[in-house]
Amino acid sequence: MTVRLYGIPNCDTMKKARIWLDTHGIAHDFHDYKKAGIDRATLEQWVADLGWETLLNRAGTTFRKLPDGAKGDLDASRAIDLMLAQPSMIKRPVLVGDGWIETGFRPERYAARFAIAD
Repeated sequence: MTVRLYGIPNCDTMKKARIWLDTHGIAHDFHDYKKAGIDRATLEQWVADLGWETLLNRAGTTFRKLPDGAKGDLDASRAIDLMLAQPSMIKRPVLVGDGWIETGFRPERYAARFAIAD
C-alpha cells in the first residue's frame, strides 16, 4: 500500500515523518503544498473527517501573523479559505491512506497505523 504525505519540505515535523516512513519501509508519495497547492474538495473532505479545528494550524507563524479580524469568528468555510490561500496553515503532516487520514506526526500513532512494533 502506498500512502500520500502532504506538507511542505522544509518543515522539521515533515522531515521527521518522512524519515520515519523511509526507515520503516513505508512506500509513500509526497505532495508539496508549496509547488502543487491543494484543492478545495480535498480540504473539505479532510475537514469533514478531522474537523477544521484539528486541520488549521493556529500555532504556526503564518496564522499568528494574520490580522485579528481574519482570525476571529472562524468556521469550517472560513478556515478552508485561509488554508487555500496559505497552505502552510494546514497542520503538518497530513498522511492519507486507503480510507483513513492522520494529521501531525507522532511515531507511536504511525507505528499503530502500520502495525509496527517500535
